[in-house]
Amino acid sequence: MSKSKVIGIIPARLGSKRLAGKPLIMIHGKPLIQRVYESAAKSKRLDRLMVVTDSSRISDLVFAFGGEAYVSLRNHPTGTDRVAEVARNLNYDLVINIQCDLPYFPPTLIDLLVSSMLKEKRIQMGTLAARINDPLKLKNPNVVKVVLDRDGFALYFSRHPIPYIRRTHTSRRRGALTGIDLKRSPFYEHIGIYGFRKDFLIKFSSLKQTPLEKSEWLEQIRALENGYNIKVYLTQYEPVTLDAPADLKKLRTRKGGVGK
Repeated sequence: MSKSKVIGIIPARLGSKRLAGKPLIMIHGKPLIQRVYESAAKSKRLDRLMVVTDSSRISDLVFAFGGEAYVSLRNHPTGTDRVAEVARNLNYDLVINIQCDLPYFPPTLIDLLVSSMLKEKRIQMGTLAARINDPLKLKNPNVVKVVLDRDGFALYFSRHPIPYIRRTHTSRRRGALTGIDLKRSPFYEHIGIYGFRKDFLIKFSSLKQTPLEKSEWLEQIRALENGYNIKVYLTQYEPVTLDAPADLKKLRTRKGGVGK
């Protein structure tokens, strides 16, 4: 039996709405896209790694630091659709979509997702999540929450705090998100690394964007709205992402500084 081939693809869009030019932002002396690429390159489970982008500025930068890049042929509504354009013509069994917002993630996250999906052959799409320990993350719409069923499959993803813990609220503090014991309540933060069987990725990208996907602006909901399962594998890693200007302050304290 032949070994499954795995490719990691990082979609990097120059025109980010929340943080303009995000992949090019300097973090401790290197641009974000290079930080993400170098972290992913340390994975033991990827046979190949590349960036797919809408910008020659980004592709030129990737080539300059020794990476592989591809400029997509057309505009895409999401990063996953951009990844599918490239993967369609490549001979890989498993495609790992690595979002360009985790500058210092451990490569073991990729290894966990790949190993888990290779063991569970029936899983067509998988992703990662971690338990939320910081109550401020519940209110942050840039922190995507996920609710799981008993078998570890995603029930829903949202930028809103889910699930709603009714017993912690009174009429005086409705919606205040105070009094929630995070050690007892099951809040999980989604980590933006996806695994796809190649055939399913192509099918996913052929589907039209769905109402809830557009409402939350979360592409993974497209799979749920069309009746497909997403397996969520849990990790102890507490992600620090770069989604908005306020996140730069966190990264300064995390890794020694953010350059201009």
